[in-house]
Amino acid sequence: MSELFIQGALLAWEKISADSYLHKIPILNGLEELHFRQPVTFLVGENGSGKSTLLEALAIAAGFNPEGGTKNYSFSTFDSHSELAAALRLLRGCYKPQWGYFLRAESFYNVATQEMKYAAGSNVRSENYHEKSHGESFLAVVQKNFSEDSLYFLDEPEAALSPQRQLTLLLDIYNCAAAGSQFIIASHSPILLALPGAELWQFDGGGLHTCAYEETETYQIMEMFINNRRQLLKHLLTPQEE
Repeated sequence: MSELFIQGALLAWEKISADSYLHKIPILNGLEELHFRQPVTFLVGENGSGKSTLLEALAIAAGFNPEGGTKNYSFSTFDSHSELAAALRLLRGCYKPQWGYFLRAESFYNVATQEMKYAAGSNVRSENYHEKSHGESFLAVVQKNFSEDSLYFLDEPEAALSPQRQLTLLLDIYNCAAAGSQFIIASHSPILLALPGAELWQFDGGGLHTCAYEETETYQIMEMFINNRRQLLKHLLTPQEE
């Protein structure tokens, strides 16, 4: 299977209230359509640029619980998702994914707790994510849920992972995508963003546009810090005269 499950999306802004904060996100305001071209798409940009808001809306429109999990998860600890999902119409491919998962760093604790509750009410053994370190539990979710011909939304999956574990995740994503799965990922990780063949969508002052790996602010800042660490820290930590 080579056709993407989610080929794009159309946004109907008339379905979003006039006083919604979404209108105050410059990169999203007025955006009318999206088109995915590669099995792996990264959303890249500064905090508050709208990438996680868009990822969340896409995941909800695809049928996932706002706080994360598989499509079988249905719970809510705090209703914080935006109106954007209701304004999205996904452009779907001819095939349906066999499986899928929405992983978001900020609400993973809630999903791990819910997984225990679901397991307690069934004959399925709990994965006991709370008994693992944060990073170990993230990788455990990957190892349990990544499979061929499936659809995944990942919001800052590197948040709990060491650089070495990020390389492990990169390999898992690469192999899973090669087996017919599709990924849409919001990330700040210069390691994950280097995944060969991925398309990078940059959220910046120029709006939403594709870019090369070396053009991302994530790469440029990391390169600058590594190559000029002493000078940069001296500049940052030296008191500035008024």
